[in-house]
Amino acid sequence: MALIEVRDYHYDPDRMDEYRRWAAEAGPWLRERWDVSGYWIDSGEEGQLFGADPQPSPHGPANVTWIIRWRDRAERDAAWEELWNDDDWNALWSRHPGFEGYRQLSVRFLDEV
Repeated sequence: MALIEVRDYHYDPDRMDEYRRWAAEAGPWLRERWDVSGYWIDSGEEGQLFGADPQPSPHGPANVTWIIRWRDRAERDAAWEELWNDDDWNALWSRHPGFEGYRQLSVRFLDEV
């Protein structure tokens, strides 16, 4: 059974155009190497929050989400370590609009049903 990694980012909305341009290059690069199921950026449509006790984030809803499929946690951890040691990735990362734009990052792991 696969391990699914869901990454939600709350990136500075004032810098989303810059992030979007960078992601247009980074997304395909990552898809060539990993089993990326999807990489999405906020459409501008207002989201919804509901339930028995909805608690909005002070940063608003995540505006970047991506999902990666792994065999297991060991494969995932090794791949991320390799990523940060990859010269091509580091060259691509050097064009990123800025880590300080990430107001919050969350990562969760799901089992496929």
